[in-house]
Amino acid sequence: MRRSLLIIVLLMATTFSAVADKGMWLPSLISSRVKDMKSKGFKLSAEDIYSINKASLKDAVVLFDGGCTGEIVSEKGLLLTNHHCGYDAIQALSSVEHDYLTNGFWAMSHSEELPCANLKVHILVRMEEVTDRIAAGETREQIIAKAEAEGVGFKATVESMYYGNQAYLFIYREFSDVRLVGTPPSAIGKFGADNDNWIWPRHTGDFSVFRIYANQNNEPAAYSPDNRPYTPARHFEISTDGVKEGDFTMIYGFPGNTQEYITSDAVRYVAEVSDPTKIALRDKRLDIIGSAQATSPKIRLQYAAKHASIANAWKKWQGEVLGINRLGTLSKKLAYEERFCRENPSKSYILDSLAAAYERNIEGYYNYELFNETLRGIELQQVVSIARSPRLSDAQRAAAIDLFYKDFVMDVDRALAVAMLSEYEAKASFISDELKALFERHGGASNYAEWLYDNTKLGNIEGFNAADIDADPMSEFVAAIEPIAKRVKPYTYRNLSNIPDIEQWYRPYVKALMEWDKRRAFFPDANLTLRVAYGKVAGYEYADGEYHLPQTTLEGIMEKDNPEIYDYNIPQSLRDVYAAKDYGRWGVMLNGKYTVPVCFIATNHTTGGNSGSPVLNGRGELIGINFDRTWLSTMSDIEFDETLCRNIICDIRYVLFVIDKVGGAEWLIDEIDL
Repeated sequence: MRRSLLIIVLLMATTFSAVADKGMWLPSLISSRVKDMKSKGFKLSAEDIYSINKASLKDAVVLFDGGCTGEIVSEKGLLLTNHHCGYDAIQALSSVEHDYLTNGFWAMSHSEELPCANLKVHILVRMEEVTDRIAAGETREQIIAKAEAEGVGFKATVESMYYGNQAYLFIYREFSDVRLVGTPPSAIGKFGADNDNWIWPRHTGDFSVFRIYANQNNEPAAYSPDNRPYTPARHFEISTDGVKEGDFTMIYGFPGNTQEYITSDAVRYVAEVSDPTKIALRDKRLDIIGSAQATSPKIRLQYAAKHASIANAWKKWQGEVLGINRLGTLSKKLAYEERFCRENPSKSYILDSLAAAYERNIEGYYNYELFNETLRGIELQQVVSIARSPRLSDAQRAAAIDLFYKDFVMDVDRALAVAMLSEYEAKASFISDELKALFERHGGASNYAEWLYDNTKLGNIEGFNAADIDADPMSEFVAAIEPIAKRVKPYTYRNLSNIPDIEQWYRPYVKALMEWDKRRAFFPDANLTLRVAYGKVAGYEYADGEYHLPQTTLEGIMEKDNPEIYDYNIPQSLRDVYAAKDYGRWGVMLNGKYTVPVCFIATNHTTGGNSGSPVLNGRGELIGINFDRTWLSTMSDIEFDETLCRNIICDIRYVLFVIDKVGGAEWLIDEIDL
């Protein structure tokens, strides 16, 4: 009876998936979805979304800094993305004297825009399937080399889809002269910080403004004062009409990673082993760093990006476990696999082989994750690697060391080392003889960590310059963990399911699923390649009797404003604008109040990498910037449920309001097509 009920539930969910707002679709193949999109409010054609024959929306979307998305919004290469995507670049330009994270920054002319070292953006030239070329004997390296020879600044990758059943070539233009134009204070751009992260209702102005520069021929070039603002083939026009419940939305970006087709073995590992372990370890790291930040404005700034990076995944994993359990994902997977085996008995060996492969690799992958979360989290070992790197010139080495010590505090790292070495000693089964000997010599991991930091001379740059690196006890520590690094190296993949011993069985499994389950809408897992997702503006029932509306406003910011709490201490200029109701053209009437819209939510299928993605209306106009998901939506990497999953978007009207009324940078508003 229980088995039958599970199968019925699964059949209903599978049938619904073909029509739900689910999926991350390749733009070159979007014509297969346009009919459904138009039924929900889309007004354009497939060629408007993606074309290699004329300018299309794809030409206004960029891969930002290798892990986020951005959008071009003017004829002069003006670029919007998230504040958290630009965070590292903003921090690198900041100092105690010029704290752009805390105070914000607004260039008032092109000459005031700040070059961002090592920041790159990529604009897609085209994508094409190369499955047949590879089958015919052409290597990926050959395909990439031919593609990159086609144009100045071309970079190419060949990416697998459906676990290797298909392969696609992606050709990009890489721009390395990118400059900071503007960023709101963190109390706007990171409003609520970790407390509000992954949470709805949300009031974060998560945006920053950059500009792409090119040479005299409008081609990618290294930074030069002679470079000019890039003229794009296409930029987004902006709509200030606003949104309402049920409106069509489309997101165009570079989602990083989903696991739509993993089996119950992988779901069980994520929900019962991996996520709980990593959450507990990051609890300790965040407590240590947060306590140190509270003692000093300098330490707060030094560890701002590190804390944010650790906290982001930490909170995401918590929501993922809650969402998986709430949806009963494991039970659904088990029922689906049972049905597959019953209806495809000749192919049931594939699932048996997958289960056996997981059994072989779970211990190794667990130790790999444990190694990353504990031993790799000890920062001071990095200076040994920098000192010994054969790839660095003396000047590069000196610059790398200066950058390292700029944001390093010895006492913070000591506390992290004591905690993380103790956790590794207690939990790991992969402990090298060398590290075990160090633990035993000093009476345990905690005592060893204290001794190590008492005796190393590398705690500051002066000590580093005077030290004999090879004789320093930190080098002994690095040598002791190197055998562990080698042992976990075969498991160095983003997900357990990507280990070759496991992944080899997903290729025939997904192929068999596509041949068998004709009602399911199959899309390739996200892999940081350009995708289209669509849905609608929608609130949702968070809990019994608790319905969340899809729009937030400036009133919510003022209700949270607290000068005593750094992450809620909004700029005085925003308080003044609110008090005077000086909203200008950005003020609207919502629910009987004169206010400014701040954020909204929609049913677009998103994941990491979609941060900064343009959110468009049915006419292809920019209405917001994607920046997050709701907490219980984080399981959408594994299972997307339209009734529960929501992406969080900064309303473009709030972006423009902040630029204008807080930043005073009206010249940027004049540059944009409204």
